[in-house]
Amino acid sequence: MLSIYPACFYKEEDGYSVIFPDLNWLATQGDTIEEAMEMAVECLAGYLYSCQKDGTAIPKPSRMSDIDPIAVSNQIAPEEPLGEAFVNMVSVDAAAYAKEHFEKSVRKTLTIPAWLNAAALEMNLNFSQVLQEALLAKVKAR
Repeated sequence: MLSIYPACFYKEEDGYSVIFPDLNWLATQGDTIEEAMEMAVECLAGYLYSCQKDGTAIPKPSRMSDIDPIAVSNQIAPEEPLGEAFVNMVSVDAAAYAKEHFEKSVRKTLTIPAWLNAAALEMNLNFSQVLQEALLAKVKAR
Protein backbone atom coordinates (compact mmCIF):
# COMPACT_ATOMS: atom_id res chain seq x y z
CA MET A 1 0.00 0.00 0.00
CA LEU A 2 1.36 3.37 -0.98
CA SER A 3 1.85 5.89 1.84
CA ILE A 4 2.26 9.58 1.03
CA TYR A 5 3.36 12.20 3.56
CA PRO A 6 4.31 15.87 3.22
CA ALA A 7 7.91 16.71 4.04
CA CYS A 8 9.61 20.06 4.50
CA PHE A 9 12.85 20.44 2.56
CA TYR A 10 15.37 23.07 3.70
CA LYS A 11 18.37 24.17 1.68
CA GLU A 12 21.43 24.48 3.89
CA GLU A 13 25.12 25.20 3.26
CA ASP A 14 26.00 21.52 3.05
CA GLY A 15 22.86 20.08 1.43
CA TYR A 16 19.22 19.66 2.34
CA SER A 17 17.44 18.80 5.56
CA VAL A 18 14.10 17.02 5.42
CA ILE A 19 11.47 17.01 8.17
CA PHE A 20 8.18 15.12 8.34
CA PRO A 21 6.03 17.25 10.68
CA ASP A 22 3.24 14.63 10.84
CA LEU A 23 5.63 11.92 12.05
CA ASN A 24 7.01 13.33 15.31
CA TRP A 25 9.43 15.60 13.45
CA LEU A 26 11.11 12.63 11.78
CA ALA A 27 14.16 14.03 9.98
CA THR A 28 16.91 13.13 7.54
CA GLN A 29 19.23 14.92 5.15
CA GLY A 30 21.14 14.63 1.90
CA ASP A 31 24.01 16.39 0.17
CA THR A 32 21.92 17.03 -2.96
CA ILE A 33 18.19 17.38 -3.53
CA GLU A 34 18.18 13.94 -5.19
CA GLU A 35 19.98 12.35 -2.23
CA ALA A 36 17.67 14.16 0.21
CA MET A 37 14.64 12.73 -1.60
CA GLU A 38 16.14 9.22 -1.57
CA MET A 39 16.90 9.54 2.13
CA ALA A 40 13.36 10.86 2.75
CA VAL A 41 11.88 7.77 1.07
CA GLU A 42 14.17 5.49 3.09
CA CYS A 43 13.42 7.35 6.32
CA LEU A 44 9.66 7.25 5.71
CA ALA A 45 9.77 3.54 4.87
CA GLY A 46 11.78 2.76 8.00
CA TYR A 47 9.45 4.75 10.23
CA LEU A 48 6.28 3.19 8.84
CA TYR A 49 7.82 -0.29 8.92
CA SER A 50 8.85 0.15 12.58
CA CYS A 51 5.40 1.41 13.53
CA GLN A 52 3.75 -1.55 11.83
CA LYS A 53 6.08 -4.07 13.49
CA ASP A 54 5.64 -2.44 16.92
CA GLY A 55 1.87 -2.00 16.58
CA THR A 56 2.21 1.77 16.94
CA ALA A 57 -0.54 3.91 15.46
CA ILE A 58 0.52 5.75 12.32
CA PRO A 59 -0.79 9.31 12.08
CA LYS A 60 -2.79 10.36 9.05
CA PRO A 61 -0.88 12.58 6.63
CA SER A 62 -1.72 16.26 6.43
CA ARG A 63 -2.62 17.85 3.15
CA MET A 64 0.39 19.45 1.53
CA SER A 65 -1.38 22.82 1.55
CA ASP A 66 -1.72 22.64 5.36
CA ILE A 67 2.05 22.46 5.94
CA ASP A 68 3.98 25.72 6.29
CA PRO A 69 7.74 25.05 6.11
CA ILE A 70 8.53 28.41 7.74
CA ALA A 71 6.30 27.65 10.73
CA VAL A 72 7.84 24.17 11.03
CA SER A 73 11.34 25.67 10.96
CA ASN A 74 10.40 28.25 13.59
CA GLN A 75 9.12 25.49 15.90
CA ILE A 76 12.30 23.45 15.56
CA ALA A 77 15.02 26.10 15.41
CA PRO A 78 13.63 29.64 15.72
CA GLU A 79 17.09 31.16 16.04
CA GLU A 80 18.47 29.69 12.81
CA PRO A 81 18.18 31.67 9.58
CA LEU A 82 15.92 30.09 7.01
CA GLY A 83 17.09 29.65 3.44
CA GLU A 84 15.15 28.08 0.61
CA ALA A 85 12.29 25.97 1.96
CA PHE A 86 9.50 24.02 0.30
CA VAL A 87 7.06 21.19 0.94
CA ASN A 88 7.00 18.08 -1.21
CA MET A 89 5.05 14.86 -0.94
CA VAL A 90 7.15 11.75 -0.29
CA SER A 91 5.66 8.39 -1.16
CA VAL A 92 6.68 4.82 -0.47
CA ASP A 93 5.16 1.37 -0.41
CA ALA A 94 6.55 0.52 3.04
CA ALA A 95 5.83 -3.22 2.76
CA ALA A 96 7.54 -3.54 -0.62
CA TYR A 97 10.45 -1.37 0.52
CA ALA A 98 10.89 -3.44 3.69
CA LYS A 99 10.81 -6.69 1.74
CA GLU A 100 13.57 -5.43 -0.56
CA HIS A 101 15.72 -3.53 1.94
CA PHE A 102 14.94 -4.64 5.50
CA GLU A 103 13.86 -8.26 5.22
CA LYS A 104 15.69 -9.50 2.16
CA SER A 105 17.65 -12.66 2.85
CA VAL A 106 21.11 -13.21 1.47
CA ARG A 107 22.79 -16.54 0.88
CA LYS A 108 26.00 -17.22 2.81
CA THR A 109 28.31 -20.16 2.33
CA LEU A 110 30.23 -21.31 5.37
CA THR A 111 32.50 -24.11 6.46
CA ILE A 112 32.13 -26.06 9.71
CA PRO A 113 33.90 -29.15 11.02
CA ALA A 114 32.44 -32.47 9.83
CA TRP A 115 31.77 -33.66 13.39
CA LEU A 116 29.75 -30.49 14.12
CA ASN A 117 27.75 -30.93 10.92
CA ALA A 118 26.95 -34.54 11.81
CA ALA A 119 25.91 -33.63 15.37
CA ALA A 120 23.68 -30.79 14.16
CA LEU A 121 22.04 -32.99 11.52
CA GLU A 122 21.43 -35.67 14.13
CA MET A 123 19.63 -33.06 16.26
CA ASN A 124 17.61 -31.86 13.22
CA LEU A 125 18.86 -28.30 13.75
CA ASN A 126 17.94 -25.63 11.22
CA PHE A 127 21.35 -24.26 10.25
CA SER A 128 19.98 -20.94 8.99
CA GLN A 129 17.96 -20.35 12.14
CA VAL A 130 20.87 -21.22 14.46
CA LEU A 131 23.21 -18.92 12.55
CA GLN A 132 20.70 -16.06 12.58
CA GLU A 133 20.12 -16.42 16.31
CA ALA A 134 23.86 -16.52 17.04
CA LEU A 135 24.54 -13.50 14.83
CA LEU A 136 21.70 -11.53 16.43
CA ALA A 137 23.05 -12.32 19.90
CA LYS A 138 26.51 -11.10 18.86
CA VAL A 139 25.15 -7.93 17.22
CA LYS A 140 22.93 -7.06 20.21
CA ALA A 141 25.82 -7.64 22.60
CA ARG A 142 27.89 -4.93 20.91
